[in-house]
Amino acid sequence: MTSWDKYAGKARDWSETEYASTQAYLSHRAEIVRTLGPPLAPGDVVLDLACGDGGLADYLPEQRYVGVDASELMVDAGLGRARDLTLADLNDYVPPQPVQATTIFRAIYYARDRRALLAQIAGYTEKKLVFDLNPRQYALADISADLHGAGFDRIDTRPFFVPQTRALPFLQVLERSGPLARLLLRYRFTLMIAASRRAGAS
Repeated sequence: MTSWDKYAGKARDWSETEYASTQAYLSHRAEIVRTLGPPLAPGDVVLDLACGDGGLADYLPEQRYVGVDASELMVDAGLGRARDLTLADLNDYVPPQPVQATTIFRAIYYARDRRALLAQIAGYTEKKLVFDLNPRQYALADISADLHGAGFDRIDTRPFFVPQTRALPFLQVLERSGPLARLLLRYRFTLMIAASRRAGAS
């Protein structure tokens, strides 16, 4: 067993047991993937790096979902649910064709070289990269500099206030509350980031 399989005992029912409300958590994540930054269109390909068992696929029915994870047990669990998953390390994987969107959730810290990974993703992603960030652990200015260095010149952000382990639906309405949302982010929760290129940028 490799270090990627530290959740091996939970792989079989990962999406069903990891969240207090799987539907609330993953559907909201999917909505942000579709709408934050340049919107996705039906048929767009979403490449989900470090996808676990690929549970997000069930909440992106209009897009073509492709997942990549380094845990063989997670990939096997997702394949058993007829999800399109590939066994690979997010640092090394390059899709055979360009994708419209790439996502990385709860895993940006797996990057061996963050700027190199972002540049690699920029090379095969046509519309946007969407990922989450703990703003108490990583400075947004540092991440923004890496994104610009990788070729992304537009950065859109939005708080994500759906707790993983507790069902507190009222918090979601605070995501657009401005100063209050920024205050909450100083203590808990994550920031969603969509990195893209402005029209005409190369």
